Amino acid sequence: MNMPFDALNDASDDALLIAFGNGDRGAARVLTERHAPRVIGYAARLLKDRAEAEDVAQDAMMRLWKIAPDWRVGEAKVSTWLYRVVTNLCTDRLRKKRGAGLDEIAEPEDDKPSQEAVLMQKQRVAALDRALHTLPDRQREAVVLRHIEGFSNPEIAQILEIGVEAVESLTARGKRALAKALANQREELGFEDDTA
Repeated sequence: MNMPFDALNDASDDALLIAFGNGDRGAARVLTERHAPRVIGYAARLLKDRAEAEDVAQDAMMRLWKIAPDWRVGEAKVSTWLYRVVTNLCTDRLRKKRGAGLDEIAEPEDDKPSQEAVLMQKQRVAALDRALHTLPDRQREAVVLRHIEGFSNPEIAQILEIGVEAVESLTARGKRALAKALANQREELGFEDDTA
C-alpha cells in the first residue's frame, strides 16, 4: 500500500516510518532525504571524519528501517530516536579509537565567496572543531545538539538519555569552556572589531 509522492513529502516522520513498515519504499526515501544530511553533519562534528559519519548515518538509518514495523507512535519522535542512535554509534567509535588519535579534518568546499572569506571561515570552523574536541564527550554532544543542530533541551535530554537540568548544565559549561578556549584567537579569527 503505497502513498502518493506528494502525500509522502507532506507526511509526518511517524506516518512515513509506519508506511515504510507496511512496505512503502518511497516513504524510506523521503525520510532519508529529510534526515540523512543533518545526521551526517552531526556525526561528522562528533567524529571529525566525514566518511565515518556517512557510515554511522547509514547504520543508524538501517536500524530505523529494522524497527519500522514495530514503531509505536508517541513514544519518541523519529528524529530524537535517530539522533540518540547516532550519538551512541559515534560514542562507540570514539571509544574504540581513543589510542589512535583523530587528526584528519575533512573541510567541505564552500559556495564561491571570496578566497579571504573562505580561508577565514575555514579557520573559524577548524578553531571551533578543535575547541569542541577539548570538551568532555557529553558536553560536546550537548553543545553540538543544542547550538549547531538546533534541538531543544527536552529533545537533547531524550537523545542523551539524561535530565533536562543535566542538559542545561552541560551546555552552559560547554559554552563557557568554548569561549575560554577561543578567547585568545579573536583577532586571528577576524573578530577583533566585534564588541562583546
